[in-house]
Amino acid sequence: QVQLVESGGGLVQAGGSLRLSCAASGRTFSSYAMGWFRQAPGKERVFVAAISWRASRPYYADSVKGRFTISGDNAKNTIYLQMNNLKPEDTAVYYCVADSAGRYSIPLQSDRRYDYWGQGTQVTVSS
Repeated sequence: QVQLVESGGGLVQAGGSLRLSCAASGRTFSSYAMGWFRQAPGKERVFVAAISWRASRPYYADSVKGRFTISGDNAKNTIYLQMNNLKPEDTAVYYCVADSAGRYSIPLQSDRRYDYWGQGTQVTVSS
């Protein structure tokens, strides 16, 4: 059984920063891509950022470009999300995701790409 474990969420004032971490634990696990989604209260879950290990490049939602940075270590199946200049609209539960099957026909921005999901970590940005 593989688990994705997130950490680093919390309460921060607008303009502040947080760093989320996600590590895969359990049986031997390989991923083709990992990333982050978020879900705000009363809203749908949306893509935030992802990194493709094959392409070795990050992808971002327009709403976070220039403020968030995704990074990671493929060998350790670990990713991070550095979030700067946080805004109240960034308040959400953030979920770590991983694609272990190499579903390259599905865009990284689609939740259908990912077969492993973490439990989520709450990020709250106060105004």
